[in-house]
Amino acid sequence: MESVVALFREPRQAQGVLQDLQQRGFDRDHLGFALADVVAEDDIAQQTGVSPEAGEPAGSASVIRGMIGGTLAGLALTVPIWLLLLAFPVTRIYQEGGLFGILFGVIGGASLGGLFGALAGSDHGDYVKLLRRMGVPAAQAEKFYQGIKGGHVLVIARDPSGARADEALSLMRKHGAVKLDEVVGGGRLQSERTGQDGH
Repeated sequence: MESVVALFREPRQAQGVLQDLQQRGFDRDHLGFALADVVAEDDIAQQTGVSPEAGEPAGSASVIRGMIGGTLAGLALTVPIWLLLLAFPVTRIYQEGGLFGILFGVIGGASLGGLFGALAGSDHGDYVKLLRRMGVPAAQAEKFYQGIKGGHVLVIARDPSGARADEALSLMRKHGAVKLDEVVGGGRLQSERTGQDGH
């Protein structure tokens, strides 16, 4: 399956291209879009009947990163206090309590970090991973994601046969697909065909 991916500045442009693609015979189940504005996302979905892309689950990587970050934060907050307790003879009697503070700081930091890592990945999913799975190079997938975060609308048209990908590409350009360098600095034309899709 071949996919065509594009970014648009305005939700109305994305809505227009999705409607145009359906009028040309593209199955709505093979179309998708994503943007950061939940209200606009709901409006496009209602107007076009196309479901928004959820992205790929973040998986364990974001949880592990969160746990590591939380652990480091816990250590950064508790170790200096423990060192201060050791520095003054009068407070050395509290050093054991300081060690327990470090332990609880590490456990609490890791737990909270892991939780926030899981939540961060499950909000809208990982669009970089989704695009990579569709054959978009890593650097460009990251730029697409930056475009979404910057207020642009991502539109995806999947072509099972690969025969109509050029038509989808032409329609997206006609509706005002922007260039990557206009979004985040550097890149090819924003609407382009990608390799094999994993669907």
